[in-house]
Amino acid sequence: MRFACLGSGSEGNGLVVEAGSTRVLLDCGFGLADSIARLARLDLQASDLAGIVVTHEHSDHIGGVGRLARRHKLPVWLTAGTLAMAQDLDGVAVQVIDSHAAFAVDGLEIRPFPVPHDAREPVQYVFGDGDRRLGVLTDAGCSTPHIEAMLCGVDALVLECNHDAEMLESGPYPASLKRRVGGRFGHLENSQSALLLEKLKHEKLQCVMAAHVSKKNNTSALAQRALAQVLDCADEDVRLACQTTGFGWIRI
Repeated sequence: MRFACLGSGSEGNGLVVEAGSTRVLLDCGFGLADSIARLARLDLQASDLAGIVVTHEHSDHIGGVGRLARRHKLPVWLTAGTLAMAQDLDGVAVQVIDSHAAFAVDGLEIRPFPVPHDAREPVQYVFGDGDRRLGVLTDAGCSTPHIEAMLCGVDALVLECNHDAEMLESGPYPASLKRRVGGRFGHLENSQSALLLEKLKHEKLQCVMAAHVSKKNNTSALAQRALAQVLDCADEDVRLACQTTGFGWIRI
């Protein structure tokens, strides 16, 4: 099992998960040509995908889903709440999922779980091939016992480190947006992510990656340091999902 990222941040998100010959794309917040180019960096074509799994309706996650799915006849999995709020999915083969029920795409098991975020019915996911599991958590304002239970024991973790509290407070956002980003239905702050990682770390956790790092309210160094202190490793040992280049294939 392996995974790679097309890009992560407020300008667009996409993550490819592969198990055997099955590949799914988690979210697509990029234009059609950009998505194709980003897939090509991973030696993939859109036709190599078995479909697209969506977390929620915000444009940086779903903005490119409709065009990519229609052009390449890809099925799309998402919650009923996300579908109700989504645009540009006409002509797409949509499959509505239960936010608490696992489903399979060929040999890949996908387990959604609800998260607190300012969207209609947002979820995040755990992907597994029967041997290894990858947990993904971005776009959540806080952790919950259910989130912790779902991510317990994963072999790799893509974890949001959206903002630094002091940078957000002193940064350029208006007060209303600061409250939204830093609130219970916003995005995880570095120290929140570190506290969650403290609960989740175990001896078989192979890879931890900081994701959805804000350009205006955080730095890569701060995000990596927050997680590295929990893992007792060098800052650079914490992988980073970049907005422009994502990251290459990681096998677990």
